[in-house]
Amino acid sequence: MNKQAAAPQKTRSEQETENEANRLIAQVEEALAAVATRLHDEDHSLESSADRVERAARDFVAALRELSQERRKPQDE
Repeated sequence: MNKQAAAPQKTRSEQETENEANRLIAQVEEALAAVATRLHDEDHSLESSADRVERAARDFVAALRELSQERRKPQDE
């Protein structure tokens, strides 16, 4: 039997949360790489990395809250 067919489909909120989590992980990894490489344009690179991590974190938090509300709805009804 195909295990993928038996697995329930992810909701839009679950997919969005997973995507945002992966984007945040990627941004953190890029920031770590910028720290490790000590590029000549270090200040700009680190500041840009900080901005990207901050935006990705905000987007992830928003998606996580939306998923939390979605999962809470059936219990409230």
